[in-house]
Amino acid sequence: MSLPDAPALTTPKGRVYAMLDTDGDGVASRHDYFVRIERARQATGRDHDDPLVIAARTTGERAWAAMDANGDGVMTYEEYVAWVDADKFDNVCRYALGALFDLADADQDGALDRAQFTALRQALNNRASNADAAFDALDADGDGRVHRAEYLASIRAYVTGEDSPMGDALY
Repeated sequence: MSLPDAPALTTPKGRVYAMLDTDGDGVASRHDYFVRIERARQATGRDHDDPLVIAARTTGERAWAAMDANGDGVMTYEEYVAWVDADKFDNVCRYALGALFDLADADQDGALDRAQFTALRQALNNRASNADAAFDALDADGDGRVHRAEYLASIRAYVTGEDSPMGDALY
């Protein structure tokens, strides 16, 4: 197994990796990655052939191909830590995460309300117990909505080690 040790699970990359390992077997597999997309599809009530579901799968395929560079179907913690950085987020992860955000954005206005945000984060294997704290951290203007750009910028900041308003709350 390649599960991060306990101290690593308190780091941003360790927490994100643990979230990617949806079945908890110690490695993030292709199945783990794509079950998150399927859970988001189900949580939003979208059909398999919905254009947003297709977009999420397409960007997911690109992201997984980049993350699983050796093509063995798994990404160990060590591989993830060596792979992820600001460039990878900007050119790979941002598109995949943005497509998942779009699935949850029922009215396609570029923002999620608390219920949509909570459904998305649970579909993506984030802890349910801190959904309100994560939402509040991202809803800086208090309008009751989390905007796509804020969401993605905060995840990027968290993963790359910058200051993130919701990093600890989200993961």
